[in-house]
Amino acid sequence: MAKQYDVLFRLLLLGDSGVGKTCLLCRFTDNEFHPSHISTIGVDFKMKTLVIDGVKVRIQIWDTAGQERYQTITKQYYRRAQGIFLVYDITSERSFQHIMKWASDVDEYAPDKVQKILVGNKSDDVDKRQVATEQGVKLAQNYGMDFFETSAFTNHNITETFTRLAERVLAANKKDLDLLRMSLNDELNLAALEEEEGLRDGAAGDQQKQCWC
Repeated sequence: MAKQYDVLFRLLLLGDSGVGKTCLLCRFTDNEFHPSHISTIGVDFKMKTLVIDGVKVRIQIWDTAGQERYQTITKQYYRRAQGIFLVYDITSERSFQHIMKWASDVDEYAPDKVQKILVGNKSDDVDKRQVATEQGVKLAQNYGMDFFETSAFTNHNITETFTRLAERVLAANKKDLDLLRMSLNDELNLAALEEEEGLRDGAAGDQQKQCWC
């Protein structure tokens, strides 16, 4: 059976309720958009495999939608994440201001090597825009993050955003991935060597048996 992936990464979607985290997730994994989507209650995740630089990367994307209003996002979700999307709604200045709070939680609870991307969602709703693109760019620069404006409705920048974070996570963990591959190759080489020596021993035994006859 062919190996399904080389490495598994966990990504986390963070942001205020209603910014469109679940819509982003559904658009990326299932290419679906539900305009009358009801806020998620509980924590859910979806999976997708990408090929990045020849590496099959399986990403497990956790959606915390619905949890933020009850402040029930536990430290465990931060600690197990290799990548985090900080999402705000471009039509909500309030959700943009709250990004600093989310970023503070990430700094406190997430691993040091966690990769972050700032996402301004609902870019299609230009008539209701409250947060200028330049504001998003500046905030992302202050935190050393990449920045994307997205639209789950039009599918704008969805694949690019998720792929970019997966690329950053892969690059940050490249050394560990190489060590894992080296370990795996050593095991395969050892198994091949043992098999080859076993064949040689078997051949020698056959020759000895022929001599004994």
